[in-house]
Amino acid sequence: MENNSDSYDLIVIGGGAAGFFTAIQTGEASYGAARILLLEKASKTLGKVKISGGGRCNVTHSCFDPKALTKHYPRGEKSLIGPFHHFQPTDMIEWLKDKGVELKTEADGRMFPTTDNSQTIIDCLTNAATEVGTEIKKSTEVISITPATSSRYQITTKAGETYFANHIMIATGGTRLKSSAMLAESLGHDLIPPVPSLFTFNIDDNRLKGIEGLSVQQAQTSVPNHKLSADGPILVTHWGLSGPAILKLSAWGARSLSECDYTFPLFVNWAPQADAAATIAQQRSEHGKRFVAKRSPIESLPRRLWEKLVEAANIDTSHTWSQINKQHIDALIEQIHRCPFQANGKSINKDEFVTCGGIPLKQIRTKTFESKLAEGIYFAGEVLDIDGITGGFNFQNAWTSSHLASQAIAQAVLNQEEE
Repeated sequence: MENNSDSYDLIVIGGGAAGFFTAIQTGEASYGAARILLLEKASKTLGKVKISGGGRCNVTHSCFDPKALTKHYPRGEKSLIGPFHHFQPTDMIEWLKDKGVELKTEADGRMFPTTDNSQTIIDCLTNAATEVGTEIKKSTEVISITPATSSRYQITTKAGETYFANHIMIATGGTRLKSSAMLAESLGHDLIPPVPSLFTFNIDDNRLKGIEGLSVQQAQTSVPNHKLSADGPILVTHWGLSGPAILKLSAWGARSLSECDYTFPLFVNWAPQADAAATIAQQRSEHGKRFVAKRSPIESLPRRLWEKLVEAANIDTSHTWSQINKQHIDALIEQIHRCPFQANGKSINKDEFVTCGGIPLKQIRTKTFESKLAEGIYFAGEVLDIDGITGGFNFQNAWTSSHLASQAIAQAVLNQEEE
């Protein structure tokens, strides 16, 4: 039996970034008129915000042109042009500033709170949700959404509780979890099968042994078989290679790399801004008596990596620049500019898990992020078939989709108040 105590204007399913922002923005845009309930399956909310950006929370990116911004989304690019004209990084920066949260921009465009602490964003979202009167229930798993009347839905939880709402936001995250997929499917939505995005590459190679933790700030990576290429910092890990130059590849190649079971040849240009052939010629001419392995003649290449590349070119530690032959030179140039590796598998990036796949955008009205199949049902964030490369783009999708949905929900609430 429906009663006022379990009846809401909006029920948000999912206590992540998209869920919280929908609750907050609906409350703000309805001037507090909307009665809002947020349900989170886990015992804590905003778990992904906590660990994002290495615990610093990469809130957004300093790309302020909507069309240019969409170029950072392997899935969702065209559909996001309109939404980003309505709510883009500038708007999120301003919203946070109004809440007392200042952001800073790093050299690569990523934006973080000046505190370098994700708790700043968690506290901001939690406080803002409380201020607009959002009721938050944790450890509450929704198992079904069913029509209750012509304009209302009934939500049933695993514990047997029932709630009613005119509007429901499903912000359950990536549909790799059965619980995330189930609700959308029960409402008639198809799902594009989820596969991982933003992952690191497993590479077992002697050239990477003993130099774990080493990074090169500007490298180029490519997977020619899949027509993939990316540039940026690269990091040597205990299991292979990571860093933005790798994560970008994994995002753009998410589906094709899944199809080859993450086994593929990878090439790394460790020094794209250098001319290895000219540098080697100069060393032979001016420093012929120096040992090749002793020091890196390319400033951007750390000495320990240089030693590994020299060894891979079959140049002995006793060789001087004047002693190496054409075969050595060609091999060294290859190691610097087209260093071949074999990837065999993937690993999650710092406990962050992003998927491509989810609800196809053709089933969503991207002006409001309302379902075309079920009136009053909205989707935001990663549950949609939208995903960005590393750099704050996935959070911006969450903020933008939540904002547009909340404006539509708040307007409907206000219209109903007037009737």
